[in-house]
Amino acid sequence: MHLGTPWPLGSSITARGVNFSVAAPAASKVELLLFDHANASQPKRIIELNDCHRSGDYWHVEVEGLTAGCCYGYRVQGPQDPEGHGFRSSKVLLDPCARAIGGWDVYQRDAAKGTFSNSENCLKGIVCERDSFDFASHPRPRHAWNRSVIYELHVGGFTKRTESGVAPEQQGTYLGLIKKLPYLSQLGITAIELLPVFAFDPFDAPPGRNNYWGYSPLNWFTPHHSYVAGDDPMRGRQQMRELVAACHDQGIEVLLDVVYNHTTEVSRDGPTLSWRGFGESLYYYQNSHGDYLDVSGCGNSIAANRPLVRQLILESMRCWATELGVDGFRFDLGVALSRGEDLEPLDHPPLFEEIEADPQLSDLKLVSEPWDCAGLYRLSDFPAKRIGTWNGHFRDGLRSFWKGDDDTTWTLAERLRGSPDHYKDAPSRPGRSVNFITAHDGFTLKDLVSYNRKHNLANGENNRDGENHNNSWNHGVEGPCSDPAIVKLRHRQQHNLIATLLLAQGVPMLLMGDEISRSQGGNNNTWCQDSPLGWMIWDPDHCDMELHLFVSRLLKVRSMLPELFSPIHPPQETPLLQDQNCDDLWLQWHGVEPTKPDWSSWSHSLCCSINRGAKGSVMWMGFNAFSKAMHFDLPKPTSQWHRLLDTNLASPDNLPASPSPWSTTGVELESRSMVVMLAEEYALKLHL
Repeated sequence: MHLGTPWPLGSSITARGVNFSVAAPAASKVELLLFDHANASQPKRIIELNDCHRSGDYWHVEVEGLTAGCCYGYRVQGPQDPEGHGFRSSKVLLDPCARAIGGWDVYQRDAAKGTFSNSENCLKGIVCERDSFDFASHPRPRHAWNRSVIYELHVGGFTKRTESGVAPEQQGTYLGLIKKLPYLSQLGITAIELLPVFAFDPFDAPPGRNNYWGYSPLNWFTPHHSYVAGDDPMRGRQQMRELVAACHDQGIEVLLDVVYNHTTEVSRDGPTLSWRGFGESLYYYQNSHGDYLDVSGCGNSIAANRPLVRQLILESMRCWATELGVDGFRFDLGVALSRGEDLEPLDHPPLFEEIEADPQLSDLKLVSEPWDCAGLYRLSDFPAKRIGTWNGHFRDGLRSFWKGDDDTTWTLAERLRGSPDHYKDAPSRPGRSVNFITAHDGFTLKDLVSYNRKHNLANGENNRDGENHNNSWNHGVEGPCSDPAIVKLRHRQQHNLIATLLLAQGVPMLLMGDEISRSQGGNNNTWCQDSPLGWMIWDPDHCDMELHLFVSRLLKVRSMLPELFSPIHPPQETPLLQDQNCDDLWLQWHGVEPTKPDWSSWSHSLCCSINRGAKGSVMWMGFNAFSKAMHFDLPKPTSQWHRLLDTNLASPDNLPASPSPWSTTGVELESRSMVVMLAEEYALKLHL
């Protein structure tokens, strides 16, 4: 046994054995426990660390003869106040920097509560390699933000069904997802955003249910065990690398939904599994009585801007980015990470400053939720220069417009041109606004047009959970319906919503299964539903393949005509009429007559065109959410108009393989439909 070194954190293989290092600044004694195997109930050896094994806030030791596969844990002693806060020396703790975890066969969450030993039911860290990802063979795709299309999916739920065609032993795993990458590539997706794949506690859920989504982190370094094919926890890192490599080979980036704002240790009565045992007052915000402060809605809030905590988060990000090869992160409740002591919002949070200054993280895509559960909402003024934000206003504005609410045409216009009303009177720069209509948290696209209210009884909380304000509309009947008129209208509304999303300025994000009308039966909070309710569907008889064709063709349009639908610099609204030879593009709004938009509160229709200098219009889009058909005069084009899209038509004519010439000077927009026209020089570029 040797003194070891404080760096690197966690367990790392050396020439003589394994070096262990962990932060525990307020501890008076640390014990390293070595186990024969992951399910062992008692350690075979206990190594006591004294002050010689301490460098500042870090405790460390190097043990000869150990190698990859060694199972270990810690016990930590320190002060405890009369109310029970502080260290819990009876608990076996999981290394916060463990890169592999074992002991799931014996793990019991409740054993980590109270004051008794959990040795027989604890999780253990497993020593493993720290190899770097092979970027030479599988380089990052590095798609520009304005050419990016994100697809949010759940690794477990994407291939759980037999109809996925994935071998049974790989269904719901990292390797299973590899088999479906051609589907995503052919659809036109450039990036997948994975719901949490950090190790999380599946038992942090009501009795009889599992934590399915994974927003209950147990460790920030280890790939979640149930997504690993086979029983060997040591294979998790390699299988994650295989997934990322396969994605890179297909031109798909991998973004991780990461939860650094809270942990599965919840409130003061929760289990002591890892962070709490090493430093309760270090990792969590507490009041003067030691009670946990909570802006996450999950019982605790990580003190992300304290130096040692920042160090752990940065090390986690480097692990996933450089060792496992992922291309970016989406921060769950990310604005909570900008809070300082006493939860005071910081304009210059050190964590984000260090992330953006870290050269190992400089080439990553970074996105965040701009809100937390205590009401902080920072969209345009999100306190980081390079981090984009989920634009919840985009979701709400589009839902309200197509539902037919009053006072929505101006809002629609702002969303179409990049939400300048929320980004300091300028369209958001590429990557700043991630636009979405649906996400994991809420209704699917099909349920959005099929239900007026949530139906979450299956979650076991008497329908109290989930969002109540959904801006949804069932179109006359709650849930499944056999009325042909309602079915047709719902179908058209899905096309309207998704087309508006994909043609607006900003980075679009699609929810898993929306492209084939996946339903969750009106459940808008399937966080504990590891069941067909939350899984992707693959049976063609239950998939809306007409919608799938529409989405794939629309993504091709977006990709082939970036100048119009995903420009780096959105066109300005200043008319460019002085120079007849000017080719610059500019945006103009219209109503039933050109240049006369109706911004009144009762208006439910809006049109816009992109014009080339004084030469005429090259693109025209019309949106009619009114209950009746309306006739719209078209502006003068630079060349003959061609109809690209009409959601009132049946598939595939609603978006044909080639736009059809249009000879009249006006167009009829049926009730609750949209039409897109292209000038001939653009229409001839498209062969879908």
